Amino acid sequence: MAELLCVKDLTKVYGKRGAVTRALDGVDLSLEAGEYVGIMGASGSGKTTLLNCISTIDRPTSGSIQVDGEELTGLRGRALTRFRRERLGFIFQDCNLLDTLTAFENIALSLSILRTPAAQIRDRVEETAELLGIGDCLDKYPYQMSGGQQQRCAAARAIVTRPALVLADEPTGALDSKSSRLLLERLEVLNRERGATILMVTHDAFTASCCRRVVFLRDGKIFAQLERDGGDRRAFFQQIIRVVTQLGGEMEDVL
Repeated sequence: MAELLCVKDLTKVYGKRGAVTRALDGVDLSLEAGEYVGIMGASGSGKTTLLNCISTIDRPTSGSIQVDGEELTGLRGRALTRFRRERLGFIFQDCNLLDTLTAFENIALSLSILRTPAAQIRDRVEETAELLGIGDCLDKYPYQMSGGQQQRCAAARAIVTRPALVLADEPTGALDSKSSRLLLERLEVLNRERGATILMVTHDAFTASCCRRVVFLRDGKIFAQLERDGGDRRAFFQQIIRVVTQLGGEMEDVL
């Protein structure tokens, strides 16, 4: 398949002179269209910094980030806004839903910003909500929904515009085990049936085992990569645990 994301020699340095921290140190990473990739690493390994650079929330010190051949590091002003609005979907750990809007209105907001014709919005929202298992929640406000339903609503808002790339930062971090499983099942359906390209940061080995490939970071560098190769999820989970054990340190918290 065609390469969608290409990260080359990405470096992010914080601080000056004697107090310099290399959050990213020459990272190379590529994703093909339709891949579902997880990023794991201990606290401070650079995983969130990498996601923030790809999402253009943060700017790298050096290196290249391309999505569909478009260089992101040089985008400014309207071009940057257009990329974020049209090409990117972001699922945060905190849902960030607007309390005064219903689930339908929260999801539809992304389409309204893109000036999608009103006649198309309802169908798009309802289709996406059904895909994520919240079709019966569209008339509810966030306070009327469970945490899992809110997070799936946030996921629907992120993908209803059909972005080229979906980034997820610890999407199950604030959920109980049942809600986490429901969200992960829906993300797998999204990847399998919609062909969505997903890059997800997680500290949890079970969550990572849903992905087709997992990239491990340590000290701002890629430490290892695993591919599921269509095998059993339990076997992939055990592979992930073995790498986590090698990483040691703070990653032991996921065991």
